[in-house]
Amino acid sequence: MNRFVTAERALRTAAPHELFDAVRRVLAEEYAARSVELYLADYGLTVLQPMSLPPHAAEPVPVHGSAAGRAFGAQEPFVEVPHEGSARVHLPVTVRGDRLGVLSLTLPAGVGAPGLLAELADIAEVLGHEIVVAERDTDVYLRARRKDRLTLAAEMQWQLLPGRACSRPEYELGAQLEPAYAIYGDNFDWSATGDHLMLYVTNGMGEGIEASLLTNLAINALRNARRAGIAIDDQAALADQAVYAHYRGRCYLSVLMFDFELATGRAKVVDAGSPQLLRLRDGTVERVDFEAQLPLGMFEETDYVAHDFQVLPGDRLVFASDGVHAVSSPKGEAYGDAALARAITSTRLLPAAEVPRAILRELTGHRGRPVPDDDALVVCLDWRGR
Repeated sequence: MNRFVTAERALRTAAPHELFDAVRRVLAEEYAARSVELYLADYGLTVLQPMSLPPHAAEPVPVHGSAAGRAFGAQEPFVEVPHEGSARVHLPVTVRGDRLGVLSLTLPAGVGAPGLLAELADIAEVLGHEIVVAERDTDVYLRARRKDRLTLAAEMQWQLLPGRACSRPEYELGAQLEPAYAIYGDNFDWSATGDHLMLYVTNGMGEGIEASLLTNLAINALRNARRAGIAIDDQAALADQAVYAHYRGRCYLSVLMFDFELATGRAKVVDAGSPQLLRLRDGTVERVDFEAQLPLGMFEETDYVAHDFQVLPGDRLVFASDGVHAVSSPKGEAYGDAALARAITSTRLLPAAEVPRAILRELTGHRGRPVPDDDALVVCLDWRGR
């Protein structure tokens, strides 16, 4: 425990850009680690990017089919088979369900000592929290995450997001966007209190910077209303006014909004556009339709009405933008409800954080080409209830 306290203090007192150096130094001094590497998940969730710099930089490792990727996917420490008196240990670096990457280190024999793996896992968790805080003051972790250059529109969109996953006793959330390095206007947002979870899934209009600017305006208008304690239907109305005041109906934004009551699973819903919702309950996938209302910003002073919705423990809700639902195969066949339902069924055993990426991989196979013509967004919500 004294070693853990030393490691925690070293991370909390390190300069924002020196967290990796701090954890590497303390693991060497306190745990006799022979080598340490921090891998951060890239924006596309396809590879784990190393933090170390040339000339001694490690190579990126794939999320699927690697030892570090196994720890990342299972969210549990993974120990490679000991070899010549040492073992390679891979520890997930995660903050409240949001998977940042993996901390990998080589230890001498004795890695199986009681409590050691759990202690190292706690250090990796502290590292994750410190990285999230440090990103306010340095770009080194954001730079390390990218295997390609982001477009300006994508840079704006990723900075607008709350994270890619979130976990609480009542629910688990996971989300992913494609093309990760050139996203335009699709977006998701969530916020929780002790009693409520608010979730927005938006389907942006247009391309490039214009689409990103529209989404930024709408999301920040929704957040401004939400943070003022305003009900979800009035949030929609105020965001609608903000978008219309700027674009005068030339551009608008589709959004599906939920306000879940954590204690009961009751929700208020505003459906203002095209994002789709499918529910997996008791092994059966069905589409859930709400009363459609006008997108935000289409007309001046639109009134919105919140409708009731009930979610039950064990339900899985999957939200998809039209860049998923309407994608055509090379033969012109739309992906549609049936294919999406099959994808949801085939991924039913995966945790919520892994479902969006898995569905988007299946969508790539249907599309027949790696780069989509339109943004594709998938959000997965697993409801446990209280």
